[in-house]
Amino acid sequence: MKKVLFVLTSHEDLGNTGEKTGFWIEEFAAPYYLLKDKGIEITLASPKGGQPPIDPKSNEPDFQTPATVRFNDDKATQEVLSKTIKLEDINQADYDAVFYPGGHGPLWDLAEDKNSIALIESFYTNNKPVAAVCHAPAIFKHTKNTDGTPLVNGKKVTGFTNGEEDAVQLTSIVPFLVEDMLKSNGGIYSKGADWGPYAVEDGLLITGQNPASSELVAEMLLAKLK
Repeated sequence: MKKVLFVLTSHEDLGNTGEKTGFWIEEFAAPYYLLKDKGIEITLASPKGGQPPIDPKSNEPDFQTPATVRFNDDKATQEVLSKTIKLEDINQADYDAVFYPGGHGPLWDLAEDKNSIALIESFYTNNKPVAAVCHAPAIFKHTKNTDGTPLVNGKKVTGFTNGEEDAVQLTSIVPFLVEDMLKSNGGIYSKGADWGPYAVEDGLLITGQNPASSELVAEMLLAKLK
């Protein structure tokens, strides 16, 4: 049985707005169920361990999908989610791939987290896929190749667009813009229509643009694991 590690944010404060953030339910639930239903064993981790914060907006009626509805009725998965393992206790040797759901949280913690950075580099150098969707490609801010160049340098990538960030009126709140960061790290950035499904694969890297792209990323990851 193939094993995939999901890494979720532990960060819940939306800058200094007084509002809450965290991970986006659809970006966790859609890939989780797609992979789990195909017999993939999934382990959940986060920087602090325990219950990762859910972005309250992702629970609003407008953002419900079949996967989020399933999650909200799924007490067993909610229980597993409440007990994520601390990132520092994770060893990439135990897994076949790693997946990062988005939400704004990762911009603050996972982008800067030393354990996460080391983990991604370890998966990559051991020829294992690294997948991330929406804001989660923020994790590539400081990741490097063995030669010291940015991990995304010269690779096709996507992630939450500047236009989408502008549409949710958080451009001035977030610590950096995912699209700008990927480009400045030498990534060959491309995007589809705002809010439409769009994902890119380049070797071991699989990235998706927004919440609607999360299932697409999981499908690409599943194909790679086979």
